[in-house]
Amino acid sequence: MQCSALRKNGHVVIKGRPCKIVEMSTSKTGKHGHAKVHLVAIDIFTNKKLEDISPSTHNMDVPNVRRSEYQLVNIDDGFLNLMTQDGTPKDDVKVPEGDLGKEIQEGFDDGKDLLVTVVAAMNEEQAISYKEAPKNT
Repeated sequence: MQCSALRKNGHVVIKGRPCKIVEMSTSKTGKHGHAKVHLVAIDIFTNKKLEDISPSTHNMDVPNVRRSEYQLVNIDDGFLNLMTQDGTPKDDVKVPEGDLGKEIQEGFDDGKDLLVTVVAAMNEEQAISYKEAPKNT
């Protein structure tokens, strides 16, 4: 996608990483060359801030970012055992590091039904949030 067509809160690939654009500014065409687009973006997996400056006519890759909710079935050896809504098992997502991982583990240990949101882009997946599944009444 052309730089000039990118928008704030959209996604872009910077330095080979899928990122969400948090800030964007354009500089005018100078004496030498094209207008430039200055992007500030956050890596969707590591939360690291990345910056890029490119000509507005330059093409940039836009990652295909998918969010999916899975039911947590088990936690085994550092991996979440998840199930899709149609019952397909998925067991290749790591328990997230830090507080989120602890909260998911504690909720699971307490016997709560948890739905885990997994974001996927560029052959990487990561659990980014969870919520308690609604009780069937």
